[in-house]
Amino acid sequence: MLRFIKRWWPSSEKPVKAPANALDVLREWAERHELTMRPVRDDGGAIIEGRTGTLPWRLEWGPAQRHYIEGFELRWRAELDFGADWQLLVMNRSLQEAMERDVFDQYMEGAQTQIDDQTPPEMRWLVMFTKLSAAEMGILRATFVAVGNAKVLLQQWLEGPLTQALAALGLDEAHPQVLMIGRGRLMLRTELNHTDEGQLDAWRRLFETALREAQRVAQNHAAAPAPSTQASLWSSTAIPGEEPR
Repeated sequence: MLRFIKRWWPSSEKPVKAPANALDVLREWAERHELTMRPVRDDGGAIIEGRTGTLPWRLEWGPAQRHYIEGFELRWRAELDFGADWQLLVMNRSLQEAMERDVFDQYMEGAQTQIDDQTPPEMRWLVMFTKLSAAEMGILRATFVAVGNAKVLLQQWLEGPLTQALAALGLDEAHPQVLMIGRGRLMLRTELNHTDEGQLDAWRRLFETALREAQRVAQNHAAAPAPSTQASLWSSTAIPGEEPR
């Protein structure tokens, strides 16, 4: 009966123990890319910081902060110098279906389901925004869904390289994957209980592709000509002394 609350909101459960040798793999991966890893003593996780172009990013690996991820999760984030009002989300379809099913079950059971600031934003956005259609999702239609507060931005973000990077992951359909932009931040969140350098490389390629593509969309919109403020041709036909409509 309480599956929704148990699954989506934080609990008092004790942190899970870090998998053996996980930090060693993270450290070796960081050193190979000339990055520095620092452990987080409180939860057995780690932090690695890097840069893509002019934008710094931060990799965090530690106990899951979302209940749709079991064990440890990989969080990759970058503060953007654009897109403060963007709310764009790409999520694997099985996770989206599980979220919506739980909300529906609670509604049918008569339980009060409150969607507020305490609800994870990825879940609020699934409720608030319209999804791209299967045709608009292209080769991702079977495995991913995408929603956003600006359809044009979402479609342009997914064009080309980002779609190809998502398709190239080739993960199990049930593997939770969330890629989102909100409050001027790009965030990648996924389950990663057993660190592997090949997996880390793949997630980095996806994240950096998403970052570059977001920059491209922002630059294109910044370069777009502003609407003309000149008088319309219709104003030349206005009746003298009367304001143009």
